[in-house]
Amino acid sequence: MSMERIDYYRDLQPLHDKCKRLMSFHVIITLTDGSTIDGIIEDVDRERVIVLVGEDVMEPENENESDPQRQFHGGGRPRRRFRRFRRRGFPLGNLAALALLGYPFYAPPFPFLYTF
Repeated sequence: MSMERIDYYRDLQPLHDKCKRLMSFHVIITLTDGSTIDGIIEDVDRERVIVLVGEDVMEPENENESDPQRQFHGGGRPRRRFRRFRRRGFPLGNLAALALLGYPFYAPPFPFLYTF
């Protein structure tokens, strides 16, 4: 009985472990072609990583107006902007680097601890 296991992805094991550790965190992924992607790691398997990639979406202007006959520009409220996340899969072999997106630490506004 051989204790050896055939593992074609032995070089990707540290990257796979890092992806598992950073699952459900907002990360920046650098691909081998040089492009960067920011997103949330949702799932990691042996061959690929599933990332929720954010995209900015803005409302069309004509949905903001209640009366389409108005001719003035620049008035009223600004267009609504929100972020939508799409699920995308990337092969582990295409990942060059993985970095946790750092958020600043904000100290509490009061010098005492909350007791509830």
